Amino acid sequence: MKIHACDYTDFRELNQAVGESADETVVIDRCVGQRYIGCGISGKEIQITGTPGNALGAYLDGGTIRLKGNAQDATGDTMNDGKILIDGNSGDAAGYAMRGGKIFIRGDAGYRAGIHMKAYEDKIPVLVIGGKAGSFLGEYQAGGVIIVLGLGAEKTPVGNFCGTGMHGGKIFIRCKRLPHDLPPQVKARRASAEDLSSIEGILSEFCKEFSVSKKELENEHFYLLTPDSANPYKQLYVTN
Repeated sequence: MKIHACDYTDFRELNQAVGESADETVVIDRCVGQRYIGCGISGKEIQITGTPGNALGAYLDGGTIRLKGNAQDATGDTMNDGKILIDGNSGDAAGYAMRGGKIFIRGDAGYRAGIHMKAYEDKIPVLVIGGKAGSFLGEYQAGGVIIVLGLGAEKTPVGNFCGTGMHGGKIFIRCKRLPHDLPPQVKARRASAEDLSSIEGILSEFCKEFSVSKKELENEHFYLLTPDSANPYKQLYVTN
C-alpha cells in the first residue's frame, strides 16, 4: 500500500489508514510533520520519505519503520520491540523510556537521547547514533545499550552532562577523548575486546543498514560508561 501523507488533513486519519492496511509493507511519501506514525504497530514495515512529526514509532511493538529523511522529537517513545531506522538526523529525546527493540540513527541526535531507557528480562533496548548526540545523553538510564559512533565529528561527539542520573545500562562512545564533565556516579574506561565483542553484531547491523564501512569504526577508540552505583542519589540521603 502506498499513502500520500499530504492527502490527509488530520494525522489521525493517516495513522488509521496505516493501521487498517492489510499489507505487510506500507509506503508513506510526502510526509510533513504528521505525528505518531506507526504508533503501537506490530507485524508491519512502514517506509517513509519526508519529515514525520513527533513520536514516530511510539509504543512500537514489533514492526519496522524505515525513514529516508529527518525525524523530529520523541522517536520510539516507550517502544517495546521492533526497529526504527532513520537515514538522517533525529530531534530530542530519541528512545525516551524505550524498553526493547532498536533505534538506528545514521546522523545526529538532539538532547536527552536515551533518557529513561530501561531493560527487563530478555528485552535489551539498543540506540545507535551514527554522528553526534546532544547534552544529557542517557539521562537517568536504567538499562539497555547506547552507542555513539561520532562519524564525521571533529570533537567529542556528545554534549554536556552525559549519563546524568545513570543507574543501569551501558554507553559506548567512539572518540579520541572523553567528555570533561561526566557526573561522579559514572565510571568510564577504554572498552576492552570483550566489551566490543558484545556489540559486534549491533555495529555490523548498523553498517549494513546504512552502507557504512565497518573498517572506518576502527580508527578511533571506544570508551565505555557504566554507573558506579545502582543508587546514584544515595549520597543525598540522610540516615540516623
